[in-house]
Amino acid sequence: MADPLAGRTALVTGAGRGIGTAIARALDAAGARVALVARTEHELRAVASGLAHDPVVVAADLGTADGPDAAARAVLSAFGGRLDVLVNNAGTLLRKDSHTVTVEELDLLWQTNVRSALLLTAAVLPAMVARRSGSIISISSISGLRGAPRRSIYAATKAALDGMTRALAMEYGPQGIRANSVAPGVVETAMWNEHLAKPGVADAVLDVIPTRRLSTPEEVADVVVFLASDASRAITGEVIAADGGIRSTVNLWPKV
Repeated sequence: MADPLAGRTALVTGAGRGIGTAIARALDAAGARVALVARTEHELRAVASGLAHDPVVVAADLGTADGPDAAARAVLSAFGGRLDVLVNNAGTLLRKDSHTVTVEELDLLWQTNVRSALLLTAAVLPAMVARRSGSIISISSISGLRGAPRRSIYAATKAALDGMTRALAMEYGPQGIRANSVAPGVVETAMWNEHLAKPGVADAVLDVIPTRRLSTPEEVADVVVFLASDASRAITGEVIAADGGIRSTVNLWPKV
């Protein structure tokens, strides 16, 4: 189908940059009307200016206790109470020695990566239940599936999203709602490019990717569109790794 999401509505968090922007553009290209949610309004409006299907911009801090509910109410009001697709993409990264992590850092990652997704999902579920239809897609990470040094806290939050996904799939499947996670690997974003610019990092990373290249935000977005569409109607409770094969392989023959 040329427009597999024609006539549907979608909410994307963290839509102002990186993977979130790519997801918003891909959903729009597939025919959906997209609500863009993030803290920085001017970034959202820049993305919205390139979308075709009357996008909605909602500036909100999802890391606060009342931010997710306020964002949900604004989006549902703009969409006339209907929401077909929720993409929990907003998140932040912490890379440091685990024994140095502070309580404040733990709270920040939990609030941004997990609590915000749980609260936002809870806020939009009644609208999906009322129509007995909906697709909830959370962007987790292969860090929640494979061990990576200096990422224990980040990995814990992403594994939590995958656990949330499985629970939602079981709880709301009988009411026509599907829940899945997409776990990106190393993606060409500003966050990763800064790390890859350090001496030796790019070679070491590429050596464990079977495709020997980084993924693009657009490739992750394509998986989201698939999970949002009827083409994936038999798929729920899954974690799909869009990572070039890192999750499923191991390099037994390193060059050094």
